[in-house]
Order: sequence, then C-alpha cells, then structure tokens
Amino acid sequence: MSQALPLAEVPFDKRHLCWFCEEPADGLFAFISPRERETPSCALPACKECRQLAKGRELDSLAEYRQWVKDGLLKKYARHLAIGVNWTKEELEDSGFDCKILGGFKKSAWFMYEVARDRVNARGWPLSVNGVPLEDASMALAFEHDGLHFPSLGTAAAHYSRVQGLDEAFLCALVKLLGRNRFGYALRLAGLYRGADNKQKQQFLQELKQDEGAY
Repeated sequence: MSQALPLAEVPFDKRHLCWFCEEPADGLFAFISPRERETPSCALPACKECRQLAKGRELDSLAEYRQWVKDGLLKKYARHLAIGVNWTKEELEDSGFDCKILGGFKKSAWFMYEVARDRVNARGWPLSVNGVPLEDASMALAFEHDGLHFPSLGTAAAHYSRVQGLDEAFLCALVKLLGRNRFGYALRLAGLYRGADNKQKQQFLQELKQDEGAY
C-alpha cells in the first residue's frame, strides 16, 4: 500500500534514515490519514522495528504515531536506558567488572545506552508532501530530563517509575504538586518513599501540599 501513496519529502542527509528513530531505514511506513483534506496520506522511511510498533495501533495523526513509537521504544529498551540512570561512562570504566560474567557488560553497556538514548531522542524532520508542509504537533507536549527527550511528561513519569521501581501514581501526584520544572526533585522524593505504604504516601502528600502552599 505504501507504494501507492505519495512519498514524504526527505532531506538529502536523512534519505537513508528512519523518521521515527533516525537509525537506518529499510522500508516505508504507510500513513493513511482519516482527514485527507487537512493532512494527506503519505509514506515515510522507517526501520523494521519502528514500522512494527507503528502498525500496532491505528491512529489519526503522524504526531500520535510518533508518540506511540517512542513509548514503545522506551518500554522495550528500558533496561538499556536504565544504564544511564544508574551509571556514568566513567563509573562503568572504573567499575571493576572484569570477570568473565560481567566483562561483556562493562564493554558494551554504555554503547547500548547511547544507541537507545539516541533513538528515543531522535526528532525526525519536518514533513512535507508535494511541497506542502505537514503540521506536526508531536513536540508540543515534549519533556526533557537528564538527557532524554520524552513525548510527554506522563511518558517520562512512566519510564522512570519502570526503571527505578517507583510508584507511578505517587510520582505523578508529586509532579502535580511540585510542577514539571521540579521533576528531578519529585523523582528523589518518590525514591525516598519507595518502600512506604499507601497511607504513608498520602500523609506525605498532604504535608507537602501544606508546605508548598506556604510559599
């Protein structure tokens, strides 16, 4: 079906790359627009993995497809991305993981993290079909923390809850109280209450709400 669709225009330096993750592309993803007059259907270059993720759900816009694919990559490569949360490159090099079991991890871990990070962070490029630009609102809700770009604040909360073993609902409640600009602080607080029960968490939220209201 993608061959019958107009091909989205691709910058020369991106001609062999996936629009979703900017890894080498090996095919086309067919976007069938439900609102042809507003956003025309088109085919755009994509790697096999991102195509499979995109085909997993029928969505209404390329912005939604990009967010869906990014969410899928975040989930699939959570363990690789967790390397960058728990280590720096220098810490891995000095880790002493020189035994047969951990030596391979020491050599490849940072590379695996960088590949996963760069795929998640890839911005793609502005799309146009037959010279007509396509509106893309996918960056409107974007959020960045600790070198990672997320489609939304909620996606970031879900990711860090997954890789750090946090209570996602509690983290989201903290972010709601503290604001998105204090996301890192909310993460630290959520980590402190990792082993707390729900009653303790709710009590802390009430105390924090009162404390924040005093400023």
